[in-house]
Parts: sequence; structure tokens; C-alpha cells
Amino acid sequence: MTRSTWLAAILAFFGASLVLPAAALAIGSPRIAAVQVALRAKHLYDGTVDGHAGPATTAALVTLQRQAGLPPDGVAGPQTLAALGPLAGPALGTRALGPGDVGGDVVELQFLLAWHGFPSGTIDGTFGSHTETALVRFQQWAGLSTTGTVGPDTLTALHAPIPSCPVRLAWPIRVPVGDGFGPRGAGFHPGLDLPAPFGTPVHAAAIGSVTFAGPTTGGYGNLVVVKGADGVATLYAHLSRILVARGQAVTVGTLVGLVGATGETTGPHLHFEVRVRGAAVDPFPALG
Repeated sequence: MTRSTWLAAILAFFGASLVLPAAALAIGSPRIAAVQVALRAKHLYDGTVDGHAGPATTAALVTLQRQAGLPPDGVAGPQTLAALGPLAGPALGTRALGPGDVGGDVVELQFLLAWHGFPSGTIDGTFGSHTETALVRFQQWAGLSTTGTVGPDTLTALHAPIPSCPVRLAWPIRVPVGDGFGPRGAGFHPGLDLPAPFGTPVHAAAIGSVTFAGPTTGGYGNLVVVKGADGVATLYAHLSRILVARGQAVTVGTLVGLVGATGETTGPHLHFEVRVRGAAVDPFPALG
């Protein structure tokens, strides 16, 4: 793609961005997320890749514009996007996209996959194996061909409303939320962190059957997974002790374990996660 074609695609996207789907607006702009990643790569922004053009993003753009001899208006116009480089463009949907690609469209893909429940690790604009795996899982979840590449059907699915929990949930621990669902740094947090002292009882948030209860090799540490109706699974991670067994039936309020700090964590808390048919969703709206 030539420079002039690339700029034309960016201009075309910004015209189209005025009619972004409501879901995309609610979760932040994938385009702004690409700008934030490009600014991070230039060590001008160390905030969260959240798709919202807040003061820190604007200040970083002004710094870049001054360095590039552009009007310091803090707006990501065509010249500023060109100065940011490939990580700020092209826009998602303006070229064929698959493994090995690098660019702003990959950032947008990673950002939208995460919000649809399939985070791919660091949002960095590089279409590597983690992004490919997340994309295939999303395509399978959405009932699409699992090509591992981005075509029209996948684009349509990515711009559909993000999934939500279809059932009401009880609080596994009644404490204030420490870290919520959504962007965190250059990654994505797929659940709620509920800080509590070591040994605090953790209770089942929904009726179901225990499908996993034991240690994991990843960051979750000691983990309990309870699968219930409507494809809803609740996950309880970082436990110090597990008090249920695989195959056990549980109801709301069943004691499943005790708060700990196993796995990748800086202190005792419960990581509470909800998945709907495998897609991580925000638990907070469903908690009563």
C-alpha cells in the first residue's frame, strides 16, 4: 500500500467513524487505541490502551506533533497519523489481515477481540500466534469459519454488541472491586479483582457443577470453575485452599475455597471471572 493510498484509507475511515456502532463507542474507539499503542511505541504515552482520548493521550500527541514540526493541536489528523507510523494505521477493514501483519488494524483487531471476551495478551499491533489463537476462538464462538484471518464476516461479528452475562449472580465475596473488567495497561483484564485478607471464604456465585478444581500452570494459581445454565461458567482464582471437588454440584453460596495469592498476583485477592460459551464478559452488571 502506497503512502497516498494509506492516507486516503485513514481519511475514509475517519469519515466512517462518525457512525461507529454503539457498542464500539461504549467500549472506546479502536482507532484511538491504535494511536495510543503507536504513542507507547515511541515512549510518549504510558497510560492504558483504552480507546479514550483523555488528557494523557492528548498531551502525548502534542509532544509528538512538536517533535515532528506539526501544529500542536492534540488531534490525530492525517499528518499526525503519518508521523506516528504503521502502528497508527491502516484502519481495520482496509486490507486483508492475517498472521505476520503489523499495524493499526492489528491493534484494532486485538482491542475488539479482547472486549468480545478473547484477549490475546499485549495489545501491540503485531499479529502473532496469540492473536491468531484468540481470533480462531472468537470465530468458533461466533459460528464463523475458523480461518484465522479477518474477512467481512469476522469484521461484522467484531462490530456486534459485546456479550454479557444472561443470568443473575451473587457476590462471591462482598467487598469493593479493586480492579475491574477491561483494559489494563497494554493488556486486558478479563474479570474482577476482589481484594480480601488471606483465608476469606469464597462462595459460589451461581448454581452449577464444578468442572475444574486444582492448581494451574498459568497465572490463575489454584482455580475453581463452576459451569451452570446458558453456557455460563464462573471462575474463582488465586485461592489459598480449594474446598470443592470436580463433579460436585454447587448452589449459590456454596463455599468453594479461601482467598489466597497463588499464581501471578501481588497480594491476596479473588480474581472472579465469568465466561459465556467461552467468552469472558464483565461480571459486574450481573451481580446482585
